[in-house]
Amino acid sequence: MKQTIAFFLTALLLIGAAFGCTAQAAQTEVTDSDTIQSNGKLIVGITEFAPMDYRDEAGNWIGFDADLSKAFAESLGVTAEFVVIDWDSKTMELDAGNIDCVWNGMTLTDGVKAAMETSKPYCGNAQVIVVSKDAADGFDASSTVFAVEAGSAGEEIALENEWQVVSVQAQADALLEVAAGTSGACIIDQLMAGAMIGAGTSYENLVSIQALNEEQYGVGFRKGSDLAAMLDTFLDGMFADGSLAALAKTYGIDAALIAR
Repeated sequence: MKQTIAFFLTALLLIGAAFGCTAQAAQTEVTDSDTIQSNGKLIVGITEFAPMDYRDEAGNWIGFDADLSKAFAESLGVTAEFVVIDWDSKTMELDAGNIDCVWNGMTLTDGVKAAMETSKPYCGNAQVIVVSKDAADGFDASSTVFAVEAGSAGEEIALENEWQVVSVQAQADALLEVAAGTSGACIIDQLMAGAMIGAGTSYENLVSIQALNEEQYGVGFRKGSDLAAMLDTFLDGMFADGSLAALAKTYGIDAALIAR
């Protein structure tokens, strides 16, 4: 009888110890929002991409996404820090902890949604073909070399169509390829084309000739991150009070906003 009681008491102690360890682990679990608030900054992975993320004359990052990420960081009590990344390595940069989010007109492809915790879409977009004005008439995609950003939706479309491609580091580089004549065309985001080519821009001789798809932009965080839901709540509030539309109008993309 005494042995039975001793065994019972020992079992209770073991159960209590296990429960205590589990409770302690739950209490010490660190979320992404905990980490950035401890660090005092939200590290934002970007590429240079007007009108979403680009530098002003003083070298400061501005643009629709840049301003939006600054506002979100401020709502969390931290500052936004921008890091230029290799777009093709964006998921690895996230998983390695080198950045806290990818916020740069990122298309919500199936691959992106599988690899990241993503926000709800906030902007509509499309991939478009850009060529020189002289090449617009009689353009033949099958005989053209396309400059595309590595790891981009544009590269994915070109490869699906079995077009010839040269992969570059950023969409801005793809435009340079076409302007220099080293590539016959490029595939870039429609919003970027609207801001970067045509009359009054540095690429007056380039034109957009064809939209290839319809897509949506979202922000990517590490899988399981609590920041995605926090961003959705933040953007819902900005949409409701009109400040999201006002910011979009500043950069000429208000027509692309997706209602929340």
